[in-house]
Amino acid sequence: MTGKQRAAKTIELLKSEYPDVKCALTYVKPHELLIATRLSAQCTDKRVNLVTPALFERFPTVEAFADAEVSEIEEYIKSCGLYHTKANDISLMCKDLRDRFGGTVPDTIEELVTLPGVGRKTANLIVGDLYGKPALVCDTHVIRLTNLIGLCDSKDAVKVERQLANLVPPEEGLNLCHRLVWHGRLVCIARRPQCDKCCLKDVCKNMKNK
Repeated sequence: MTGKQRAAKTIELLKSEYPDVKCALTYVKPHELLIATRLSAQCTDKRVNLVTPALFERFPTVEAFADAEVSEIEEYIKSCGLYHTKANDISLMCKDLRDRFGGTVPDTIEELVTLPGVGRKTANLIVGDLYGKPALVCDTHVIRLTNLIGLCDSKDAVKVERQLANLVPPEEGLNLCHRLVWHGRLVCIARRPQCDKCCLKDVCKNMKNK
């Protein structure tokens, strides 16, 4: 089985298992997804979704975040961990959005990664989920599962993104990543994978090596 064949089969099987897939973070406005994604670093999406309703009610616009005291932002996000750094990034990010981009979230990876606290993973999520552009969101679940399946052979997010880009049709990338995240949470759990229940067991290299 070639890499492209393995990728195509993986996409097919995950589509069948998770037909209606979307980003697990809850948001309404474009900047809210940007902020929620920053909060999700080393924190669960579930925890972020518990925190953001009050945060976004208190600071309803990019301008409100840009004008806020960092210490007040911190009060709303303490339970997300690393809250000093995250609050500072959110403040600087929103100042940049206001001053450099007219309050609008950019639609290119190149512009997004110039914002404080925004790396390629976040930038890909934004261009994919908000703007419908081809995207590969390589978080820890995606990196781990693509290595197990045999689609990639690196733990480096940028390398994994490049390897997947060579195997996955552009229009399938974003939803494949979303499905891998769900599969990593529900079935291919890092410390206790449920291989007997896995829809990918016939295509997974790790399963065949057991």
